[in-house]
Amino acid sequence: MIAKTFRLMAAVAGAGALMAAGATAQTIKWDMPNEYQASSIHGEGDTWFGKKLKETSGGKIEIIHHFGGALGYKSAQQLDAVADGAVPLADSYVGAFGGIEPIFLLPSLPFLAATIDEARILYEVARPYYDKAFAKHNQKLLYATPWPPSGIWAKKPVDSLAALKNLKIRTYDRNGTITLKAAGAAAVKLSWADVVPQLGTGAIQAVLTSAEGGVNAKFWEHVNYFTEINYAAPLSMVHINLDVWNGLSPELQKAVSEAAAATEDRNWNEVKGRRVRNYKTLAEHGVTVVRGVSSEYLAALSKAGQVALNDWLKKMGPDGEALMAEYKKRTGK
Repeated sequence: MIAKTFRLMAAVAGAGALMAAGATAQTIKWDMPNEYQASSIHGEGDTWFGKKLKETSGGKIEIIHHFGGALGYKSAQQLDAVADGAVPLADSYVGAFGGIEPIFLLPSLPFLAATIDEARILYEVARPYYDKAFAKHNQKLLYATPWPPSGIWAKKPVDSLAALKNLKIRTYDRNGTITLKAAGAAAVKLSWADVVPQLGTGAIQAVLTSAEGGVNAKFWEHVNYFTEINYAAPLSMVHINLDVWNGLSPELQKAVSEAAAATEDRNWNEVKGRRVRNYKTLAEHGVTVVRGVSSEYLAALSKAGQVALNDWLKKMGPDGEALMAEYKKRTGK
C-alpha cells in the first residue's frame, strides 16, 4: 500500500512539475503500455493517437509507446497500474478487467453484436457505464477500439461441435471460457503474452481470437486454419489516471479529448477493412480460412453463449437489463 501511494504521489507530482514548467515549454512525456504488438490495429491506433496529440497540444504532450508488454504489464494488470500512477495511461483489452467490474465483459458477450456497426452501437449505449467504472478506479476513459470479429485458430477446421469437443482452446476472458466449455471444449483463459508459448509447447491446441491477432503473432508458425464464426468484436480501451488528467490545463485537456475522439473514429473505420487485409496475409502464409460454417453449429454456439449472457446479467443486475433493453431498441433486435 505504501509503495502504491508513493507511486501515485510521484506520478501526480511529476505531472504537476511538468505543468509548472510549461512556461519554459517543457514537454509532458507519458509512458503508454500496450500488451499487443505495434503492428496490431490497436498498436497502430496508439501511434496515430500519439501523433495527433502532439499536433492538438502544439507539441506540449508526447507519448512514449511500449508495445508487446515491454513494460512488463499484461492487460489484466493495467487497471491497477494506471490507478496507482505507475503509468499515466494505458491501452488495455478490457475483458481482462471483468473480474473487477463486470461491465467490461459486455463487448465480448458471444453473438450479441454481429457486425462492427452493432458493436459501436453497443459501445455507445454502454459508454456511461464504462465512464462510471473507470471513475471508481481513479481513471478516465479516453477512447475505445474494436477487435475484428473473433474466430478459432487451430490445426484443423473447427466447424462443428464434434471438432470442438475436448479441444484445448485459449479464450481471452470469462465469457469465452464459459461459452466454449458449455459447447464441450476444454477452454482456458490466457493473457495474450502467454498464447504463443503455450501453442509452441502444445499446452493448447487452438486459440479464440481474431484473424488480426493471429496475423500479428504469426500463428501460421503453429496452426494453419482459421474458422470464421464471428463470435464477438471485443474492445480495447485507452484510459488515463484521473489525477494526471486533472493536473492538465483546460487547454491541454481539450487537446487530449480532441485527439482521443479523432483516434476513436479513425480506428472504428479502420477495422471495417481489416478482415480483407488480414485474409490476404493469411493466404500468403498458407493459412486456410474456413467460412460458411453450418447454421446448426452457429446455433449451438449461440445457445452455449446464452450461459455467459445469463451469468453477466446476474452480475450486472438492473443496469444490465436496462443496457440490453436500450441496445435492442437501437438495433431493432
